[in-house]
Amino acid sequence: MRPRDPRRLIERERRARARVQIIPVAQPTSAPEEGISSKQLAEVTLPRSELERIWSPEYLERLARTYWRFLTRVSLGVLRVLYTPHSREVVVLRRPFVLLRFRAPEYEFHDEGGTVTWPIDRGLLVARGGRGRGYLRLTVDRRLSSPDGGGEATAVVTSEVVNFFPMIASRLGRWIYDQTQLRIHVIVTHAFLRSLANLELEESRTGWFSPAALRRSPAASPGRGER
Repeated sequence: MRPRDPRRLIERERRARARVQIIPVAQPTSAPEEGISSKQLAEVTLPRSELERIWSPEYLERLARTYWRFLTRVSLGVLRVLYTPHSREVVVLRRPFVLLRFRAPEYEFHDEGGTVTWPIDRGLLVARGGRGRGYLRLTVDRRLSSPDGGGEATAVVTSEVVNFFPMIASRLGRWIYDQTQLRIHVIVTHAFLRSLANLELEESRTGWFSPAALRRSPAASPGRGER
């Protein structure tokens, strides 16, 4: 194994603007005939001033965009995300190889956090009986800081897949799914959460929740964005 270049490690540490800790969570259980759910969670600790700067609907939208861009990068471009006004499609290089099709994202915001939810529609990885029944969700919550927290604050980022009916589980069994698709999903999600240490969030394609867009249309629907 090639030894790691210490200069690259130092540069990575220098660029990191936050600390990310993956938090183990108990995984939901389900009967064989029910949909499968999974959850991954991370605490992101960063300067309080930095959290205040990015604590807005605009940056939740950018986090959502970053999630899809990370999927493309980690797969070396094999997996791509195609956007339409009504869907997000995870494809192998191009259509018609659509692994997962989600409906357009739905946003919810509150003072201490927000969520973006992509309802699962269909795709090669989705069993016929599971079409339109589950969802993928990213949640960000601000954790209350203790008085001695100094100049740092913590945000909790959660990734959830709820009520997913995988094709492979219906054909080959739940154990096969757990050892293949689910294992890969957990590894990729943990890598995405760790990548947040750099606080480098992609620009949204349309910026529905950017300050300029909200000034033009204060009543912008929370169901739009990230396209």
